[in-house]
Amino acid sequence: MSTVKIGLVQMSCTSSKIENRAKAIQGIREAAKNGAQIVCLQELFTSLYFCDVEDYEHFKLAEPIPGESTDELSKIAAELNVVIIASLFEKRAQGLYHNTTAVLDADGTYLGKYRKMHIPDDPAYYEKFYFTPGDLGYKVFKTKFATLGVLICWDQWYPEAARITALMGAEILFYPTAIGWATSQDEATNIEQYNAWQTIQRSHAVANGVHVVSVNRVGLEQNGLMKFWGGSFVSNPFGTLLFKGSHENEENTVIEIDLSKTDQYRTHWPFMRDRRIDSYQPITKRFIDED
Repeated sequence: MSTVKIGLVQMSCTSSKIENRAKAIQGIREAAKNGAQIVCLQELFTSLYFCDVEDYEHFKLAEPIPGESTDELSKIAAELNVVIIASLFEKRAQGLYHNTTAVLDADGTYLGKYRKMHIPDDPAYYEKFYFTPGDLGYKVFKTKFATLGVLICWDQWYPEAARITALMGAEILFYPTAIGWATSQDEATNIEQYNAWQTIQRSHAVANGVHVVSVNRVGLEQNGLMKFWGGSFVSNPFGTLLFKGSHENEENTVIEIDLSKTDQYRTHWPFMRDRRIDSYQPITKRFIDED
């Protein structure tokens, strides 16, 4: 297919897993009603963003994948004939947890999962306490409507992750995300942080000649200390914004993209052709010390 319609479900969350999942499903239904063929949900959509503190109680939020959530979403995918990208807290085994995204094809088939590779550890984002780094490598998923690459939040700052996923054949890069501003921050810092976040992802679109879709949450969490900044967006393969969401509101948006643009941009701006793969070995080092 040359064109495909992408649904972005940008929403706020509560402490109720049942309510959050129901809201997400309603968002999927609305997107499908408006023609979406692929629908992406935000990072960890079944809960509040719990990584602001290190609390063993939060491990109870985790679930197997496949499991209860993917089973329910599989039925919705088949009913609506849509591909669903669903970010979940995975319990792999006792004491072993991942930040994981499952992909369900339009007939309800569970296609597999991607486990977040880059795990942050910053104030209010203590993810290393909860998540083991991904060990499945980078992944692409051949769905009914397109071949998808899925990366998760902190992965979005790393050009290596985008490049490898694109080289594996991803036609679209999806980034389920949970990122926000401390409410104590000044507006200039807020603007700078959001612009950096959007710019780095648009640069992945340009460097790899693929569309990028980033879906973030909104709303106040952490007792009002954190405002998730929304701003979900779609970029074409040359970094042009096709859509930018609100920083304040829940939104279900459907955007049509043209996958043939990849060949057009890669032909006219042949970054892939001119890569010097013989010179890139130093990238595998942590740091290059000068003698």
